[in-house]
Amino acid sequence: MRELTGKDYELIAEAQKAIRLNYDELNYCHTVGSAVRCKNGKIYIGVNVYSLHGACAEQVAIGTAITNGERDFETIVAVRGKCGEEMIPPCGNCRQILHDYMPECEVILSVNGENKKIRAEELLPFSYKVED
Repeated sequence: MRELTGKDYELIAEAQKAIRLNYDELNYCHTVGSAVRCKNGKIYIGVNVYSLHGACAEQVAIGTAITNGERDFETIVAVRGKCGEEMIPPCGNCRQILHDYMPECEVILSVNGENKKIRAEELLPFSYKVED
């Protein structure tokens, strides 16, 4: 695991801003904000969407980046809490998406209270792969 840089803390701040954009007051206790930074420096944000078949914040941020033509991803982070005070690891479904779309991307998360970065492909060592 690698230490965080100043750019990483800026990305965390963007994810925290994303939480404030969510308008789902009923489920605000588990609002998640995410930010993904592409290799060109552009940042895309997302919030989780509550519904019968909702979407995770990471999925929204990644989808927005892809929709804007991005293909080269550098770092992603997800935070939760009213102000985004807690960094969280991606869920299983998000780990698969990260593996499929950006295995080399670094994921910022908290491990035993310490903020670290790990490559997305390391989060899912025995991943499902679609045959070519």
